[in-house]
Amino acid sequence: MHDVDGSFGTAGEAPIRFPTPWPRRFGTSTVAPDGSLAVFAGVHALRAIDRTGAVRWEVRHGCWYGACREMHRSFEEYADDRDHRYPDGGSAGFSADGRLVWAHVRGPLPGSELDAETVDEWLVLDAVEGRLLARANARSAAAGSVHVPHPDPRRMGLTIGEGQDGSPLRWGRWDGETLTVEYFEDQDLVLLGVSPSGDRFLTVNHDQDTLAVHDIEDGSVLAEWDAESVIPRHADAEPDNDEVWPFWDWAGGFIDEATVITGTVESDEEWGEGRHWLIGTSPTRSPEPVAYPLPVSGTPTGLGDGTWYTVAGSEVHVWTLR
Repeated sequence: MHDVDGSFGTAGEAPIRFPTPWPRRFGTSTVAPDGSLAVFAGVHALRAIDRTGAVRWEVRHGCWYGACREMHRSFEEYADDRDHRYPDGGSAGFSADGRLVWAHVRGPLPGSELDAETVDEWLVLDAVEGRLLARANARSAAAGSVHVPHPDPRRMGLTIGEGQDGSPLRWGRWDGETLTVEYFEDQDLVLLGVSPSGDRFLTVNHDQDTLAVHDIEDGSVLAEWDAESVIPRHADAEPDNDEVWPFWDWAGGFIDEATVITGTVESDEEWGEGRHWLIGTSPTRSPEPVAYPLPVSGTPTGLGDGTWYTVAGSEVHVWTLR
């Protein structure tokens, strides 16, 4: 983890490193807002590791390899098993204040009161001790997931990928006693980001044709853009090819309260360089292409503070509109 602005008093110094408890391709990871703790969401467990490399806590759960019903005690139990080589997976995310860890795991956990047929669970944990505070049925059969924190530490977004079957979206709220979950049933929306105020969130539908900004309280659509209607043909596409059609990437986010960024990189790659788009949300404006001063590959991610980042090869670039 790199401290780029001195938030932890280490700007310009060597990065903070956390040893991975298993090979990186077996799961995902997240770091606390203050840089003190990393949580690794693996195939069989969540493991929290501090800056010294010490294990702070671990929570074991069901195995993410679909045909396995074991509660593994360690990674070594399946490290060399060919069937576990490409498992599904969950994720974890810290609340905005770093006090909670939200985790999407394969369930049900031991002692769970949820139905034995529950496939995935959504947990709320105390970040210091790993103590389970609340759990809910995620109502999904995930291939993968991503947590999207809300500025309100009591809220968290979860976007779940089920492959070709869909992309469930979940919003959770923990008031200290009760966990409530909004399920957005049958909408198949991928959550891309939350506005800096927390009043709105950005999605793209599973078919990747509609980008939308929603009201956080009721999920209603405040603005939306159909890719085929607002994105021009790629300049390098064959002029007589009738199968050139753009679609939104499953990536993006808010640059600031009134501007979002996303891309059409996946649909552009057959014709040439992938494009990124700036879109005004207040007032609503048509997408404007981003003109970078150097080649940029991959998709953009909005940071909400007036900037966004891109990854090109081994380099990360942070950009601003100013």
